Amino acid sequence: MQNVVLIIHLLLAVGLIAIVLLQRSEGGGLGIGGGGGNGVMSGRAAATALGKATWILAIAFICTSLTLTVIEARNTSGSSVLDRLAPAAQEGSEATGDSLLPPTTGDEPLLPVAE
Repeated sequence: MQNVVLIIHLLLAVGLIAIVLLQRSEGGGLGIGGGGGNGVMSGRAAATALGKATWILAIAFICTSLTLTVIEARNTSGSSVLDRLAPAAQEGSEATGDSLLPPTTGDEPLLPVAE
């Protein structure tokens, strides 16, 4: 379930980015939508349709964000971040400060190389 919502969320994010880049900015920056009125939609109709599409995608994006948050909260209920870190800390507690030294072949002490 979480993977399906995550895929929909990613598709909505890409769609939202595309719709925003298609819109004509106030300064005429990256906007490539619209034109001289030739085509099915005029400048005002295109702006209205792109604006509505932006709102729809934005609302759907927020809904999937909230859904993913609720799903993750249910999956991790009763556990803490510290609980998830505790096993890793216990595994690392076996190793002492000597773990930074190279392994030895026996009980001989490590000595610097004589020059």
